[in-house]
Amino acid sequence: MSVILTPGHAGDNPQLLPLLDQIAVGRDGPGRPRKRPDRVLADKAYSHPSTRAALRHRKIPFTSPERTDQISRRHAKGSRGGRPPAFNPAIYTGRNVVERCFNRLKQFRALATRYAKRAAYYRSEITIAAIVLWLRTDLQDTP
Repeated sequence: MSVILTPGHAGDNPQLLPLLDQIAVGRDGPGRPRKRPDRVLADKAYSHPSTRAALRHRKIPFTSPERTDQISRRHAKGSRGGRPPAFNPAIYTGRNVVERCFNRLKQFRALATRYAKRAAYYRSEITIAAIVLWLRTDLQDTP
């Protein structure tokens, strides 16, 4: 898991690539940790062409709907606008898991109201809350 804290009005899209750089999934056996996720599911805020190009360069499959202004700009260019990016609605339905996770994290009062004013404390509260949620789901899944 990786968390990046930003100022309140900072955009989400510029933080995607630094966030992906922090992720490292350990392997069961020998070998270095895996740095590339199987797929990135994101909402329309992340559908900028530069983000798509960066993820394509990293060979990471990306599923995000195209924004309406990008569609109209592509149509205005005519045949020079290129093809629309690939989008699979069936895969995109899996993004609700992320939204549900955010909603579950917001149930922790200290996170929702931001009692901790220092970034290090707030980040550790997010990590602890995520661990608690993870343990709750693991306990529910065991017979």
